[in-house]
Amino acid sequence: MIQSSLLLHTCCAPCSAAIIEWLLLSGTRPVLFYFNPNIFPPKEYGIRKAECTRYAHSQGLDIIDGDYDHVQWLNSISGLENEPERGKRCLQCFKIRLLAAARLASEQGFKHFATTLASSRWKNLQQIAEAGHWAASQFDNVRFFEKNWRIDGLDERRRILLKENAFYNQSYCGCEFSFRRQKSDG
Repeated sequence: MIQSSLLLHTCCAPCSAAIIEWLLLSGTRPVLFYFNPNIFPPKEYGIRKAECTRYAHSQGLDIIDGDYDHVQWLNSISGLENEPERGKRCLQCFKIRLLAAARLASEQGFKHFATTLASSRWKNLQQIAEAGHWAASQFDNVRFFEKNWRIDGLDERRRILLKENAFYNQSYCGCEFSFRRQKSDG
């Protein structure tokens, strides 16, 4: 079992709600960290952040807002723009976001961090685990809490909480490359 306090990197309210509920029921009170410089356009980023913030406050939880620097993110994935979904670009994106979570966890004294990215059916769980453990290895004092958030009824609970809370439910991962691909496929 993990400690009673955990830094939870959150990607969106629909992916976060069931995980937060599970953590609270398990005796773990997460502090949320919203860091998603990949999300495009900025309006989409604002909507997702507002939904996460609204849900965190409804649960009496603290949320830390990471900086939105989309230009820096684009620089960090340069050369990977044409990679397919679940390819090298996604792994790099996970590393960027989870390194920021590991750094914050280390600086703030959290022993563990986790991510809600592992709840999305659009994401590769092995890539998320690789990125999380890699990020944790950059610091001596934090560990990545790896869990498949799609099992044990959490996926169904996600759908229920999405409706109960009337969350904005996005139709793409967040980055412009996913968005463009979705538009060309649709």
